[in-house]
Amino acid sequence: MRNRLFGPVAASIAALMILPALAGAKTIEMGDIPSTVKPTCPRVKKKCNAVTRTTVYPSSVGTNHSPMVVPRNGRLVAWTVKLGTPISTDRKWFDKNAGGVSQAKITILQRVKGGGARVVKQGESAKLQAYFGKTAQFALLKSIYVKKGQIIALTVPTWAPVLAYGFDNTMAWRASRAKGQCGVSDYLTPHEQLAVKSFSTYYCSYKTSRLTYSVTLIPAL
Repeated sequence: MRNRLFGPVAASIAALMILPALAGAKTIEMGDIPSTVKPTCPRVKKKCNAVTRTTVYPSSVGTNHSPMVVPRNGRLVAWTVKLGTPISTDRKWFDKNAGGVSQAKITILQRVKGGGARVVKQGESAKLQAYFGKTAQFALLKSIYVKKGQIIALTVPTWAPVLAYGFDNTMAWRASRAKGQCGVSDYLTPHEQLAVKSFSTYYCSYKTSRLTYSVTLIPAL
């Protein structure tokens, strides 16, 4: 069962404004996460796996090679994250070494001719720690108009336990890191795209794991 948890009071008010519109609208849940998929944190092999200081999007989920590519023009109204449950030791370590408390926001990317992607829009950031171990949905304070072909990414300026492991090579995702900066030693170096018009090659690709976020799209009529 999904827990529909909204952040601050402002976000709750936004949710109340959005819900009546959703009642009569057809929605698409892009990247919907099955109940069987669970973030790999707490620890597996003495590690708590988390996305750190980067912008990410899934490039392959089984036979779907464009799971976060907008299928038609419309408006994003909410985003959802399925979060792991890091133990206190891991939370303190990430808070200290990955730039602060766990948080994330939605980022809209436009592919660039020749490779890479540029930020065209972003949502507001949400702190995640209060929702560890749950599936939390955040209503956007203002819906975001998106165009067919754009990519809906997740920007993590600090860290977020939104990675599930244990899959084959048909599960893959990309991060806003450059060539030569894809290794473990680069994970704590800031590569996140925080500004509109910022560009990244998205060179780094990671397989056998899945990002656990999704977004709610209302297609244009």
